[in-house]
Amino acid sequence: LPADPTVGGLVPVDGGRVRVGDLTPVDVVIPVLHGTFGEDGTVQGLLELANIPYVGAGVMASAVGMDKIIMKTLFARHGLPQVNFRYCSRRDWERNRQAVLSEVEQLGYPLFVKPANLGSSVGISKARSREELVPAMDLAACYDRKIIVEEFVPAREVEVSVLGNDDPMASLPGEIIPLNEFYDYEAKYVEGKSDLVIPARLPAETMLELQRLAIKVFKALDCAGMARVDFFLRKDNGAVLVNEINTIPGFTSTSMYPKLWEATGITYPELLDRLIELALERHREKNRSRTTFQPPGRALIEQVK
Repeated sequence: LPADPTVGGLVPVDGGRVRVGDLTPVDVVIPVLHGTFGEDGTVQGLLELANIPYVGAGVMASAVGMDKIIMKTLFARHGLPQVNFRYCSRRDWERNRQAVLSEVEQLGYPLFVKPANLGSSVGISKARSREELVPAMDLAACYDRKIIVEEFVPAREVEVSVLGNDDPMASLPGEIIPLNEFYDYEAKYVEGKSDLVIPARLPAETMLELQRLAIKVFKALDCAGMARVDFFLRKDNGAVLVNEINTIPGFTSTSMYPKLWEATGITYPELLDRLIELALERHREKNRSRTTFQPPGRALIEQVK
């Protein structure tokens, strides 16, 4: 896929030479990609350069949604409730472990340690003591140059799907009951490793609050098309906490995103049709904006013409 808006499709490469004559036009791209280069804004940037419509968040929202530290900092600026957290760089951890440990231990055990820029629960550990915290930090540092540590809150895990562009809608919430200690990689992608309760058994006012917050999160990042917002529902007082947003939610047989929309009244084929429509709508809206300077007088003359 050349990063050239005049091409508009896929071209084969033969011996390092591009055969433009064998162009395969592309109408819309659905990025079915997780993690680095897939949902961090990289492939979205390529599609922007190629001027091809695509499903889902743009470059900025994708990058922010992938970086848990920037994402949670933005949540805080928007007054969104969330768990307390600390973060450090890999270099900080390697140079002064004692200072980092003293800082993150202020949160109190147990702790969740995560790479800042991966999804699907890769590289995540639960640490109940310093003896477990040190290897957990080492593991996270293997996956990213930034590490985030979050306090553990006994809570139910609830998710809400969001669909739309500037006027998004939220699905009915669903609850995940992991059969492992927490909702890890295996629980997300292997059938039978977690139970899904759709819709979640919650009071009506809690359901509405989850939907309201999901839309607020979606708009805070300026998302487009689709996203899934994950929440914690505290077991002690019922408070709702935002965990994270996923700008390319899973679409497998075990995935919440399509299941939540089905429970809300949108079938899988209808969901795909709507996502494609939203991608085309967003693309048209983007192309309305000028990218070069034009003197006011000339713009007025063109409007008169």
